[in-house]
Amino acid sequence: MASGKNMKAANDTYSGFLTLVKVGTISSIIAAVAVVMLIA
Repeated sequence: MASGKNMKAANDTYSGFLTLVKVGTISSIIAAVAVVMLIA
């Protein structure tokens, strides 16, 4: 398990990963809706 300074770095990395997943999910949904609107 990480300790001290390594734990802070691990938390920062995980926080960045979660942000990336959230932004990626929203972007994918927007792109899918745009494609559906173009087809319809």
